[in-house]
Amino acid sequence: MRLYLTALNPTDSVTGGFLPAARALGCEVTLLTDQPERYTDVETLRTDVRDARAVIDTVARHHPPDAIFSNSDHIQPETALAAAYFGLPAKDWRACLTAKNKYLTRRALAAAGVERVRTARLTPGEPPPGDLPYPVVVKPREGVASEDVVLVSGPGELRRVTGGIWERRPGATLVAEEYLRGPLHTLETLGDGRAIRVLGGFRTTLGPLPYFVEERLDWDPGPDGDHGHRRDHGQGGDTGRADDTRRADETRRADDTRRADETRRADETRRGGDAGHVLRALAAVGAGFGACHVEYVRTEQGPRIVEINYRLIGDTCDFLLAEILGVPLFEYVLRVHLGEPVPAVPQAVGHGAAVSLVAARGGVITRSPGDVAETIGAARLRHRPLRAAGDKVELTNTNRDYLGVVRAVGPDRAAVDHAIDAFRARAPWVVE
Repeated sequence: MRLYLTALNPTDSVTGGFLPAARALGCEVTLLTDQPERYTDVETLRTDVRDARAVIDTVARHHPPDAIFSNSDHIQPETALAAAYFGLPAKDWRACLTAKNKYLTRRALAAAGVERVRTARLTPGEPPPGDLPYPVVVKPREGVASEDVVLVSGPGELRRVTGGIWERRPGATLVAEEYLRGPLHTLETLGDGRAIRVLGGFRTTLGPLPYFVEERLDWDPGPDGDHGHRRDHGQGGDTGRADDTRRADETRRADDTRRADETRRADETRRGGDAGHVLRALAAVGAGFGACHVEYVRTEQGPRIVEINYRLIGDTCDFLLAEILGVPLFEYVLRVHLGEPVPAVPQAVGHGAAVSLVAARGGVITRSPGDVAETIGAARLRHRPLRAAGDKVELTNTNRDYLGVVRAVGPDRAAVDHAIDAFRARAPWVVE
């Protein structure tokens, strides 16, 4: 099997996740990128991966493809178009574009009746609407990593903040959205175009406002303790939720599946329908194939979408998710792109968390823990450094301020917290 993987700059997800997973599946891998010099131990072809025509041309001149895949935020539509051109399993390029463009996302959700969050496009030289529901969150229309995401309280602050952003991003289109009050959560899904399986979710802890830097993600079993990992949300076909203890015949299996699905829907309604709401949002956008990472706020009026990221969760939380579930998650994602049905996912047991170690000040790093994998008490811990001693730190109030990421998995939150706290006390980052 020949897998073409499109990528920009190297990420842990690609180099430590998808490339090893592809090899484990027996794939011959060709990496298409505009930065081939930054990749080793894999065949690379220099390609303008932001241009679907260039990707198609490169593949056509090489080996016949079995899958064309990307985990990059920035080149999902181009990769989807290339995969569709060769008749391969692919995301809908329109869904990729809609998910990436925050204004189009809001427009699609409102048109489908899923939710309405007041949003306005902001462009240089045009006055902002006079009826914005302050406070509002200003962000780039296609932004990532919390860059230039700021809460503003009124028209004067809006002019100051947008002026600063346009100095850094000349001509950029921004959006101003009503501020959603409530805890921030994620929902992680994997679909094959016919069914979407809920993998689970995290509760996100943010740094201080007016910025939105993610500092910690904790595995979130939901309000009633139901992890939800066995829920299937199909668009036709068997949902795969038959009672494991009752497999006497096909009729009973179908009956059990139907009853379980009815129970799930009733439970989601009782809980506020977080998963159901997110899945309706994905349907409205058309995002039903491959991995998807959705951020939403649990407001007093119900869940409201923050953004739809049509790829696997990042910042090493994809490795955390794989460990919590106990499955080869990167292989599961690639199998879907190779045309296989979405696999079953076991019930998760225990707790997991990822803590981003955020620089508290600018300066030079004088002490940095290395790449660490160890067991502390009952928890397995991994520290992944993102910077090194001698690096200069300039605060940006974004995810770019991360020094490293600590993730831990254990039988419960107490064990996880103990491991993380013990590691941080023993091996601090020092910036002077």
